Amino acid sequence: MTIAPKNSIPHKPPEPLSVLPDGIPNELKARPQWCNWKYARAGEKWTKHPYNPRTGRKASSTDIMTWSNFDTVFEAYEAGGYDGIGFMFSSGDPYTGVDLDGCRDPKSGEVEPWAAEIVRDLDSFTELSPSGAGFHILVQGELQGRGGKRGSIEMYDMKRFFTVTGHVAGVVEVRAA
Repeated sequence: MTIAPKNSIPHKPPEPLSVLPDGIPNELKARPQWCNWKYARAGEKWTKHPYNPRTGRKASSTDIMTWSNFDTVFEAYEAGGYDGIGFMFSSGDPYTGVDLDGCRDPKSGEVEPWAAEIVRDLDSFTELSPSGAGFHILVQGELQGRGGKRGSIEMYDMKRFFTVTGHVAGVVEVRAA
């Protein structure tokens, strides 16, 4: 038997949560800012790359010609070949995405206290990330200054895409200290 090194990347990408279209707000589905995504290996980790389902080529978060409507993207997802769907943020929409990584135990549903506080304070559309180990929050508003990543929190309001699962976060159970 061969044991993989502790920090080696798995040969297969993680299994993402399936997309639940009924959990996605209609006001988001009405916008033509959608893409599909696939896992791709990048060095020592798996990343998510956006795709245009009309061409099969990579989509760009800065090129609206590579974005599609929700129905086209969801149909392509259901047909197979893509791991999920995503929403492109642009300066022409009122949305900001907040990504909270590694704050939820996918098995128990328990959430780190800092993440539960953010979810409660933002009080907006909150869903599970594809891994089930984090949250994506889409809120109306724009960032003052640049978005980016700080620790386990990422925020963007343009020139980025977020994966979308439709797995709406219900009651957030705080992890005991």
